[in-house]
Amino acid sequence: MDEVSQISGSALDALSQRNRSQTLPKDNELGQDAFLQLLVTQLGNQDPLSPQDNGEFIAQLAQFSSVEGIQSMNSSLEEMAASLRSNQALQASSLVGRSVRLPASSAALQEGKNVEGTINLPTASEQVSYRVFDGSGQLVHQEIIRNETEGGFIAAGEVPLSWDGKNQDGERQPAGRYRIEADALIGGEPQALETVLNSNVDSVNLGQGNQVTLNVAGIGPVALSKVQEIF
Repeated sequence: MDEVSQISGSALDALSQRNRSQTLPKDNELGQDAFLQLLVTQLGNQDPLSPQDNGEFIAQLAQFSSVEGIQSMNSSLEEMAASLRSNQALQASSLVGRSVRLPASSAALQEGKNVEGTINLPTASEQVSYRVFDGSGQLVHQEIIRNETEGGFIAAGEVPLSWDGKNQDGERQPAGRYRIEADALIGGEPQALETVLNSNVDSVNLGQGNQVTLNVAGIGPVALSKVQEIF
């Protein structure tokens, strides 16, 4: 599958066209030549008996120079921002087909592969567990993680999560999207926990406001900023 093409020539073409349109001159802008012509005309038509003070002309020139400098700086900043957005989109396109790790409550089970990730445990716990549900909401797998040492607790931090794609009877489940819930016993009470899962990037989109979005298998559209690790 030619997924790289899904960065979408259309997205990059749109960005390129927008960049070109920003560089075109506007007909209603007052350029330096036009300003100087107005200034010369003003000088040629002033009252010889009551000429304008030189300071007024200098003030006008200084004011025009300031405005022109600000416009030039804004134009440079817009071009720089457009260039950065283009580079970000091109770099994001290289993620297609690769695996990323990000906070998620679902993942895609692929043929012959496991679902991998971690469970974020905020404090030490006597027991951590996770459950896997299929598309219809049916529980297909449950696993309890304990520290087997006497009186042992699971330390706070990232607890590894690995599901081999099999149900409680050891039967391999079909490829598809599965929801994962995790919790831990903290102070004797179950507390829901965040899961961070590994998933493949199917395609990359450049959306509204030039926001780069990854289409992640089993999860859907995800902002690039949500990615914690790339494999």
